Amino acid sequence: MNLYDVIIVGGGPAGLNAAVVLGRCQRKVLLFDTGKQRNKHSHGIHNYLTRDGILPGYMISLAQKEIKKYGVSFLKKEIVNAAKEKTGIFLVKDNNGTSYYAKKLLITTGLTDKLPSLNGIKRFYGKSVFHCPYCDAWEVRNKKIGVYAKNKNGFELALSLRTWSKTIIYFTDGKKYLSLKELDILKQYKIPVITDAIEKLKGSGGILKTIVMKNNRQYPCDALFFVNGYAQQSHLVEQLGCNMSKKKMIITNKFQQTNVSGIYVAGDADKDVHFVVIAAAEGAKAAIIINKELQKEERLNRISLLKYQKSEPDKGILNDKRFVSSSYFPEL
Repeated sequence: MNLYDVIIVGGGPAGLNAAVVLGRCQRKVLLFDTGKQRNKHSHGIHNYLTRDGILPGYMISLAQKEIKKYGVSFLKKEIVNAAKEKTGIFLVKDNNGTSYYAKKLLITTGLTDKLPSLNGIKRFYGKSVFHCPYCDAWEVRNKKIGVYAKNKNGFELALSLRTWSKTIIYFTDGKKYLSLKELDILKQYKIPVITDAIEKLKGSGGILKTIVMKNNRQYPCDALFFVNGYAQQSHLVEQLGCNMSKKKMIITNKFQQTNVSGIYVAGDADKDVHFVVIAAAEGAKAAIIINKELQKEERLNRISLLKYQKSEPDKGILNDKRFVSSSYFPEL
């Protein structure tokens, strides 16, 4: 059995940063990724010192090169199944049925945004249609900004966007769910609410210009922010029995540990603040805790080994099942 110290599932900022830290700890690490990062359509990463505006794909490619010098193994495969065996070892299988084993498992698969079902939205997503004002509103500051909120309440998002522009327009796409109090507050901030159904988004070169309604009315709009929810990219944690919140976020403690011993989660999958820099930081934090846990286990196993050798000096260690499968003694 080829046993890794850590298997990381998910090669975004959290997984890659964890791989760097663990690689520098001389750990045997295997990283899996499918290239489906949440921000792959973004025009650039922001709120990350020295990396402002860098394309997500380029940042990922730089990081993939970086992990190689620390001996991290990388496979572009999807992990579809995971289980914790009675021995405490983790078994994961890729979409071809190949098995891999590790002492610790770090899940960094992140989230995927639920794109609204709007005609033409894919042409503009990441360039002039966004979901995060802290990530993208500065680039469209002082312009005509629309809020799309059909399936979820966009009241807070509309008010928040007033920080970046005084020209906000709220589209519910046929729904009428706002309370009288919310409507009154929006009116005070001069945010009109359009409840007519939307026909399509119109523009060119990825830049939104107009929102066309089914009644043929048109509204000039330079950018559109939507609130439509998100989902976990992977269901591995559910297979493994990890606790989830009501919002379907993975519950972790301050050390990125789940309720299942040996399983860690970092990145967007477990937090409400979804920044690249935070995901990367969580990956680093998880890696440090994982390394400390491995060190602790190595010390305990070393003590057990020494006690065993003293108690039964004539019995060969390779005949004892407690130690045959262990690779916790690199220094011996």
